Amino acid sequence: MANLASTYRNQGRWKEAEELQVQVIEMRKRALGAEHPDTITIMANLASTYINQGRWKEAEKLSMQNVCIYELRFWHQLTPTVVSSAELTRLKNDKLGISALEVME
Repeated sequence: MANLASTYRNQGRWKEAEELQVQVIEMRKRALGAEHPDTITIMANLASTYINQGRWKEAEKLSMQNVCIYELRFWHQLTPTVVSSAELTRLKNDKLGISALEVME
C-alpha cells in the first residue's frame, strides 16, 4: 500500500496518495508503534504530499512531529534528523516563495 501511495505521489495524484498514506500511517502505528522508523517515513511522505497540495499547516505539523521523534529517539543517527529538518526548510521556503509571489501580484 505504501508503494502504491508513493506511485500516486510521484504521478501527482495527491488526493489518492494522501488517502493511502493516512491508512498506512494508522496501520503502522498499530503494528509497529508511532515512533518506529517505518511509521515516521510514511508520515514524512504524507507531509511532502501536503506540501505539494499547498497545505502548509498540516505539513508543518507532521514534519515537526518527525523532527521531535528523531531528536528524542534517534539522536545518535544524524541523517534522519537532517532529512526531517530539510523537509521543514523546504516547507518554509515554499511558503515564503508563495507569499512573495502573492505580494508581487
